[in-house]
Amino acid sequence: MTTNVKRLAYFEKWVDPVAEEILGGRDDIELVRRRYADPEGDNHAVMARVHGYQIAPRTELREPWLGDAELLRRCPELLAISSTGAGFDMVDVAACTAHGVIVCNQSGSNREAVAEHALGLMLSLAKNIGITDRALRRERDLDRFLYTGRELRGRTVGIVGIGQIGTRTAELCRGLFGMTVLAADPYVSAEDVAARGAEKVSLQELLARADFVSVHCPRNDETFGMFGAAEFAAMRPTAYFVNTARGGIHDEAALEAALVAGRIAGAGVDVFLKEPPDPAHPLLRLPNVIATPHIAGITEEALATMAEAAAYQWIAIFEGKVPPRLVNPEAWPHYSARFERIIGFPPDALPVR
Repeated sequence: MTTNVKRLAYFEKWVDPVAEEILGGRDDIELVRRRYADPEGDNHAVMARVHGYQIAPRTELREPWLGDAELLRRCPELLAISSTGAGFDMVDVAACTAHGVIVCNQSGSNREAVAEHALGLMLSLAKNIGITDRALRRERDLDRFLYTGRELRGRTVGIVGIGQIGTRTAELCRGLFGMTVLAADPYVSAEDVAARGAEKVSLQELLARADFVSVHCPRNDETFGMFGAAEFAAMRPTAYFVNTARGGIHDEAALEAALVAGRIAGAGVDVFLKEPPDPAHPLLRLPNVIATPHIAGITEEALATMAEAAAYQWIAIFEGKVPPRLVNPEAWPHYSARFERIIGFPPDALPVR
């Protein structure tokens, strides 16, 4: 049975109310708000009838509401899942593709926020801002020359993953400080890397040359544990490691060991495997670590942009258009057949690339 009203579910709230304002004005979209504290059976009954699911960020998301095979099994009408930001590691993309469910993200909507945060961590590390802030609060007669910092000007930064955020980080580093920018990304050609203001190199060359290693790739089976003991050992002892992408891309125990042994100079970490991390986490005890609670992409401007981008993308989906930030285009044939059966008309054809 087809429907004229598309039901879009979300838990608790959007990251910015602008999305509800945009979508709330549509007669053809019903916003379905649920709470994690609601009876699980009630939530399952409601989710079984929705066509879209705006999934919460990884840190706020609660089980069993991950975008996994079990949720898909319980939601026979579900056509699409959309993430809050660029990351979608809380969604089993392969399972979605098999079920004819498309996955979308908001890639690029928080590029400025994350790039600025990565640069802020680099500056904090090089200028010893975190260390000296803590020292000044506890020491009466502080010897400031013990905390002599370094300038970013003319240094080399290695960007791991030169997508939208990595490209903006490269632009800031090059434009503000005249840094040499290296990039390791197997999915971007040398010509495209050059157009984005960087030199394409292997990861090993990047580690050997960079004064700052900044991670901007998604977390998936390929990148999980990408940075371990061997990678930290390959870095220069004066180099800094910065991760504003996803926890799990670096091995936390290996990073701690490298920092304690002095194999690298310091680390700026916005992401952890378990978030929020335990206050007793070993990395949080180290003086040469600047840590933030996965807030790189959380600015007033970015939250509004992400919510607005998601809202308009949902409108495009429900109008049968190809969404601009489609993660799994391989799902389109199966999705198209399901969309026509459930909604009542065929969606647009996927453009030929």
